[in-house]
Amino acid sequence: MKFIQASFMAALALCLAGAALADDLQTVGDPDVTGFSARRLARMTSWFEAQTKNGDPSGFVVAIARGGKLAYLQPTGFADHDKKIPMRPDSIFRIGSMSKQITSVATMMLVDEGKLELDAPVAKYLPELRDMQVVKKHPVTGDPILLELEPARRAMTIRDLLRNTSGLVYASPDYADPGFGNAAIHALYGIKAPFRRDKTIAPFVASVGTLPLVHQPGEVWEYSLGYDVLGRVIEVVSGRPFDQFLQSRVFAPLHMVDTGFHVPEDKLARLVAVPGALPAPLTDGDVAKPQTFFSGGGGIVSTVPDFLRFCQMLLNGGELDGARILKPETVRLMTINSLPSDMHLAGHEAGPAFGTGWGLGFAVRTNPDFSWIPGAVGSYNWQGSWGTFFSVDPVQKLILVMMMQRPQHSVNGFYFNAIRRLPYAALKVPEVAAPTASTQLNPRELTEYAGRYDFGGSASALDKQTSLLIDGNGWTGLESVVAETDGLRVVKPANGGPAARAGVMVGDLITAIDDRSIKGLGLEAAFRWISGPFNAPVKLKIIRQQQTDPLVIAFAREAAPSHSAELQVRVADDKLVVEATGTWSILDFDRGQPISVAVRSKDEFQVESGDHTRIAFVRDTAGKVTSAVLNPGPWEQRGTLVR
Repeated sequence: MKFIQASFMAALALCLAGAALADDLQTVGDPDVTGFSARRLARMTSWFEAQTKNGDPSGFVVAIARGGKLAYLQPTGFADHDKKIPMRPDSIFRIGSMSKQITSVATMMLVDEGKLELDAPVAKYLPELRDMQVVKKHPVTGDPILLELEPARRAMTIRDLLRNTSGLVYASPDYADPGFGNAAIHALYGIKAPFRRDKTIAPFVASVGTLPLVHQPGEVWEYSLGYDVLGRVIEVVSGRPFDQFLQSRVFAPLHMVDTGFHVPEDKLARLVAVPGALPAPLTDGDVAKPQTFFSGGGGIVSTVPDFLRFCQMLLNGGELDGARILKPETVRLMTINSLPSDMHLAGHEAGPAFGTGWGLGFAVRTNPDFSWIPGAVGSYNWQGSWGTFFSVDPVQKLILVMMMQRPQHSVNGFYFNAIRRLPYAALKVPEVAAPTASTQLNPRELTEYAGRYDFGGSASALDKQTSLLIDGNGWTGLESVVAETDGLRVVKPANGGPAARAGVMVGDLITAIDDRSIKGLGLEAAFRWISGPFNAPVKLKIIRQQQTDPLVIAFAREAAPSHSAELQVRVADDKLVVEATGTWSILDFDRGQPISVAVRSKDEFQVESGDHTRIAFVRDTAGKVTSAVLNPGPWEQRGTLVR
C-alpha cells in the first residue's frame, strides 16, 4: 500500500539524515502488530492528501507509534508550496510552543540532580526578579488597575513557571484573559520586555523584572512567557548557555539529530517554508541563521521523527535506548494535573470547560467524557502556533505527532481534530466469532432499525467526546466558559451560534440564568441550568466590561449542530445498509459509501468484509429501537437514534 511504501522511504531517509539507532521507531511495522487496521490507516493518508488536493498550501508529516513501535510515518504535500518541493519525513519545522515541553524536561533534569529546587523562589536563581509587584484588581469587576500595584503575597517559584501560575503573562493580546479586559497590561509587556532576537535571554529576563505581575503568584493559571524565564534559570544553574545544555543533555542522548534553535546550512533544503507573508517573530528571528536569543517558550526547530523520540522517552518513564533523561517518578509528576480545583483560569486552554488540567509543562486530560486532549484520562499533549501537535496516551501506549507550517495565529483546530480522531478510529477492535444466524428478517422488520444515530463527537470508543454544553436537548452556543465566584465567564461563544447571534460576547460574565443567580455555582451545576429543550427560551443576565449596568440577553435554544460521528441506517434491496454521514468515518463505515450488514442474531448485525464491525440495536421497554451500539463489549460505542 502507498503509505507503507512511503514509510520505507521514510526509514531510508532517516538513516541517511544522521545518527540513528536500530530500534523500533525507525521502520514502520505491520499494522496488525501495533493493533491498527491497515485500511483505516490508509483512510488517514487519504484525508491529508485531500487537503493538499483541495489547495491547502501546508504540507504535513504525521507519525504514530504504539507500544514502542512505529506504526505510521507519512509525509504529504509540499515543504515549499510555491517551489513545489515535496514534503519529506525528515522535513524540519518550527515547533513553536512545543519548545515548552523540552524546556520543562531540561528544568526537571536539574531538579532530579538536586541542583534546582522546584518550590524555591525564582529570585534565588535570578535576583533580578526579586520583590516583583502585582497589578491591583478592581474588587468588583476584577479588571486590573494598571497604575496601582501591591506586593506579591508570596514569591513566584520554579513550579509556578512550569505550571503557568507565576503571574507573568504573554505580550500578545491573543493570550489575554477575556475575563480581565487587560489589553493594556499585555501591551506593556510587549513594550517593556520585547523578544529581541539580537540579544540574549539575560537582558530579556532583566526587563521582565521591571514589569508588574498580572496575577498573584500561585492564584491564577495564565499561559505565559515563564518558559523563557526557565531557559535563563537553566543557564544560571548549569553554568552553560541554554542551547548547549539542551544539545548535550537532551538532544544528543535522545538522538534528536535535527533539533535545535537554528537550521545549519547543510540542512536548509529540509526547512519547511511558511506559506504567505512571514509574521514578525519569524522575520526577527530567522532560524536559517545562528540565534542568540534561545527561546524556551517557542524558539526550537525539530522534525517529526525527532519529536517522536522525545515523546517515547516520556512514555517510557524518562528513558530511551539506554539514555536516562528523567526519573520515572519525575515524568509522572510532570504529566498529572497540578492545578487545584479552585484555581482561577485566565484564558482558554485549561479548566473544567475543556476537560483539561495542567501538569509541569503539559496539558493533561482530566475528564473521561470530553477534553481537547485525545485518548484516556491522563493523556497529555500540547501544540505549537505554527501548526504542530503531539499527544501521548499512557493507557494505549500511543504517541501521535503531526507537523505542518502555517502563519502564527491561524486556525489549526481543523487539523488538530483530524489527528486526534483518525488514529484512534484506526485502532482495531478484537473480533468476536459470529454465531450461526438462524434469524431471518423481512424488509418491514428491517425498517425498525432505520434512522440517524448520533455517536457524539468521537469516531472511536477510546477517545470519547461529549459536551456538557450540549446535553442532548437544546444548544445555546456557549462553546467555552469558565466558572468564577460571581458566575460564568464567556471564553468563546460558538461562531454563528444562538448566543453569539443574540449578542453574547467574549469576556461577558453571566451572573443569572432565567432570573436565578448562579453566583457560587460550580461549572456542571450551571450547565444544568443553561440546558433545556429545543426552541425553549433562555435569559442571561450579563455584566460586560466597561459597562456599568447589567445586560439581559434572551434567545431560544436550538438543535445542536451535526456531531462529528453519526450513522445513517436504511433498507435497500431488502438489506440493512449503513453509511457514515457525519464529519468522520466510523470503523468500517465510510462517509459516502453505504455498506450492507448481515444478521448475526436478533437485533445484531455485522459487516462481512473489512474489520467485521458489529452493530447491535437497543430497544426500550415498549420494544421500540432507541439506540445502536458498535462492537458491544469493552470497546463499544453508543449512539442515540435522533430521527
